[in-house]
Amino acid sequence: MDLGLKDRVYVVTGATRGLGNATARALVADGAKVVISGRDEKGVADAAAALGPGAAGVAADNADPEAAGRLIATARERFGRFDGVLISVGGPPAGFAADITDEQWQAAFESVFLGAVRLARAAASELGEGGVIGFVLSGSVHEPIPGLTVSNGLRPGLAGFAKSLADELGPHGIRVVGVLPGRIDTDRVRELDGLSADPVATRTAAESRIPLRRYGTPEEFGRAAAFLLSPAASYVTGVMLPVDGGVRHGF
Repeated sequence: MDLGLKDRVYVVTGATRGLGNATARALVADGAKVVISGRDEKGVADAAAALGPGAAGVAADNADPEAAGRLIATARERFGRFDGVLISVGGPPAGFAADITDEQWQAAFESVFLGAVRLARAAASELGEGGVIGFVLSGSVHEPIPGLTVSNGLRPGLAGFAKSLADELGPHGIRVVGVLPGRIDTDRVRELDGLSADPVATRTAAESRIPLRRYGTPEEFGRAAAFLLSPAASYVTGVMLPVDGGVRHGF
């Protein structure tokens, strides 16, 4: 199946590793060009080099108000067009409500929530018909995850923003989608499992609650996200797609 990605240009944030990087790899493998970002300059350069000539890297923090403009400008300058963005950011700190400080809430809000809103608004002003804005969110959009109070507070709000944006941009032919990863075998998930007294038992218990009985791979997530960003999904907007092995039982 041809996803129609050849020579399309996407910005993918948080793409030096994990889910963002897996999506960037899937896009490039199908012929797209990508501008990837991350906060560490060397990490961004190394990740872009690994992706090959179809990738450019920009060291940028989603919380920086100037980041969106720089990323979109790089897409146009380097590859001559801009077709969409996947907004991914590292997970906020783990912890329960009583453990999270005001400073941690503020930092997470700036990066996870407001930074994503800025990027989406900037993309919306630059995209034309056929453009797409994607958000990497979490299963916490539908159900709180124990010990991830900050994510539980911010991700559902972003999903609501994405749904509103889909309604507003639909008449202009611009799509908005969300991707909701479950237990994907990334550094972040292994780190969260490692916070328990017995990480192996924690993973085994988590896998037992997944209908497919295993963690997903970053590549599986990346392929799903790349499809949603592609012209092959041209009549899909306003959806929040779980990529979770069947954990979500609702429709």
